[in-house]
Amino acid sequence: MARLRIVVGGMLAGVPGQGGATWAVLQYVLGLRELGHKVCFVERVDPAGVLPRGTSLGQSLSAAYFRNVTRAHDLDADCALLLAGTHDTVGATYAQLQRRCQQADVLLDLSGLLADEELTAAIPERVFVDLDPAFTQCWHDQGIDVGLSGHTRFVTVGLAIGDGNCPVPTCGVDWITTLQPVVLSAWPTGQNVAHDGLTTVANWRGYGSVTHEGVHYGQKAHSLRELIALPERSQEPLVLALEIHPDEQRDIAALRGHGWQLVDPVEVAGTPQAYQRFVQGSKGEIGVAKSGYVRSRCGWFSDRSACYLASGRPVVAQDTGFSRFLPTGDGLLAFSGEEQALRAIASVHRDHDRHRRAARALAEEHFASGRVLTRLLEAVT
Repeated sequence: MARLRIVVGGMLAGVPGQGGATWAVLQYVLGLRELGHKVCFVERVDPAGVLPRGTSLGQSLSAAYFRNVTRAHDLDADCALLLAGTHDTVGATYAQLQRRCQQADVLLDLSGLLADEELTAAIPERVFVDLDPAFTQCWHDQGIDVGLSGHTRFVTVGLAIGDGNCPVPTCGVDWITTLQPVVLSAWPTGQNVAHDGLTTVANWRGYGSVTHEGVHYGQKAHSLRELIALPERSQEPLVLALEIHPDEQRDIAALRGHGWQLVDPVEVAGTPQAYQRFVQGSKGEIGVAKSGYVRSRCGWFSDRSACYLASGRPVVAQDTGFSRFLPTGDGLLAFSGEEQALRAIASVHRDHDRHRRAARALAEEHFASGRVLTRLLEAVT
């Protein structure tokens, strides 16, 4: 397809120290650049969230993290951290952003975070990319502003949103579905296993739960509690790089008591480089989904799990409905409940080499950024 001028909005540094979340955005930026498109990335941050009293944007932790990430990937000339309500930036100047946006063909607005009409109004195709299916639609249905306005197209990583098997409201929107991309050149097959077991990176509570038509769509905490005894019967150690508040003492004790190995997520995944080392140094992933994804059957599939697959690391993932859209059984094994999880883990334990090869092949076939992003652009332009 023709080379496009693309603006990507999203979050790299608004919450520093989350290497996995950073990679989720980088996959789009690096993948589009690898396809030959001209890419400009803009992150809009709230002053209340990033600026302690008496500091400027350039002195903030977010700015330092932003500079480190963009320089590491040779992106600093094409990126900007923008302080909301101002023209204050780190990286490209506001005037440079205005020129790039005036010339742009497409805006890919990840989670609708680039709410700056002064910049974006002139872009012909303004695409809202939903990374939190079920939650996004239910919040909007309840009157919460999730940023849909001002966009011309709507994309979701919820593969089942809008079909008859998913109870999530569509909000009057014709949702285009997409898988999450992985830049395979940046994610080669991992070599030595440093963490002997199945691992994952997770937030115990990411953000608020939501109830829709009497169904409670909850967080990872709710899913993990239902699987609390899994390590006691597993043939593989299960390791969580879990962001959990230290006051959650009862849950922390329960996790440890049932054999979950807890490691510090900041230490093992606090930068993109550390996160990649942790994923590629693991034997595979035990992917536990937010209960909202599971109960809605929205078809969400984790960008993190896609990174494990690309690294040749088999994924045992809680089914959110994605098994209707992706091949499972080799490299990717879906489960609903403890017994299915145990059978999947046993299969990985028994034939790790086969699953390892199948994982990489599945990533190449389904998640390669060149394929995913080309299809996405063809659908919205």
